[in-house]
Amino acid sequence: MSEIVEEVAAPDEPTEPTAPLRRNRDFLMLWFGAGLSMLGGRISVVAYPLVMIWQGGSTAGAGLVGFAALLPTLLVQLPAGVLVDRWDRRRLMIWCDVAGFAAMGSVGVALLYGHVWLPHLMAAAFVEGAATIFYRLAERAAVRNVVHPRHLPAALAQNEARGRAFGLIGGPSGSSLFALVRWSPFVVTAAGHALAFVMLLLIRRDFQTERQDEPRRLQTEIREGIGWLVRQRFLRAAVVLVAATNILFQVLSLALVVIVKESGGSPAAVGVISVVSGVGGVLGALSGSWWVKRLPLATIITLSFAAWTVLMPAVALTDDLVLLGLLFAGMTFCGAVMNVTAGVYQVRITPDAMQGRISSVVLLVTSGANSFGVMGAGFLLSGFGSTATLAGVGVVMLLITITAAVSPAVRSGNRIRLTDDPADGPDGLDGLDRPDGRDSRDSEEI
Repeated sequence: MSEIVEEVAAPDEPTEPTAPLRRNRDFLMLWFGAGLSMLGGRISVVAYPLVMIWQGGSTAGAGLVGFAALLPTLLVQLPAGVLVDRWDRRRLMIWCDVAGFAAMGSVGVALLYGHVWLPHLMAAAFVEGAATIFYRLAERAAVRNVVHPRHLPAALAQNEARGRAFGLIGGPSGSSLFALVRWSPFVVTAAGHALAFVMLLLIRRDFQTERQDEPRRLQTEIREGIGWLVRQRFLRAAVVLVAATNILFQVLSLALVVIVKESGGSPAAVGVISVVSGVGGVLGALSGSWWVKRLPLATIITLSFAAWTVLMPAVALTDDLVLLGLLFAGMTFCGAVMNVTAGVYQVRITPDAMQGRISSVVLLVTSGANSFGVMGAGFLLSGFGSTATLAGVGVVMLLITITAAVSPAVRSGNRIRLTDDPADGPDGLDGLDRPDGRDSRDSEEI
């Protein structure tokens, strides 16, 4: 057990935190500054197609800008993970804010003078999207270096709640600002980057432990991150299962639009359901640390899957907007709790020098196939209708739940309790996988 503590423990900290998390100045600066950057990103994503359709007059152009904004997810994600581990994380985040400020500020100025040039908007969207990926990975890796180990579950829960709350605010804010003054969404985004830049400068603590190894070839470090994740018995299984559920949620989201339309509802009704769903996600995130303290990791994941197995096909049984909102709120509640739980486990077990790489691999695996889910949803709904499609989604979700319940790899997570007392294990982990990919109670190589 002593070997595990040495390899996965967070930076040296006193046994007891000297102050509550709400008085941790560095964490609050990081939390709020990253939130401003994130909110600005959501606002700009909503504004891109509005600019091209309302001012540029090009629906095809709107699609190209959206493509440019999402392209970094495929091209930048894995290299970004390596560079987040290799470079100074705070300095990297500062440069991300500089890049975001320049890109969004240039769009705001161009619109102020009445100019819309598709290549410029595509380039700005790509730069903002790439900067967001770097920023998100660096912040996630930095959190455990600015909070006490006992506060890590609460810190990641607050980050999850912030992301979901700002996601709710960002959509209507982007469209409202555009309706008010067309250049304002991008100026507001640029201002958010400027404020986040200032807050990063005011943080005193380092965002990473001291690096001992010399940088190697990019491909080598990417392979090292992928290999590390593959050797993690529980984490590997959980990531694959969550990736499968994310594809189902793409089908579910498109099915909701079809159900509302077929029942005579308006696009505004979809927006209302999304808001209610988002509130469920915020509540789930805020309660995430409570669940972390009381249930083993595998139990939380399996119970979330079981809840989705019931709630997903139930969407096909009603067109009542209130009930649909409650069903989606229940699903996002469970998803947020699971995100907090899995996030705490991943951050604690991952060596600090690999935080960026592991997060990038996890995000790529869990979200990389979402575009195929959307494409498949269109064919399924066209060919079979919403009721049959959602029945099929329920069957697949049931199979995923059964797999999670009987899988030895997933069930090994029942030995993992993410307590907030470091005395219970390395940073509060009790019975985790070893950092070298082997179970701490099993000598057999996984």
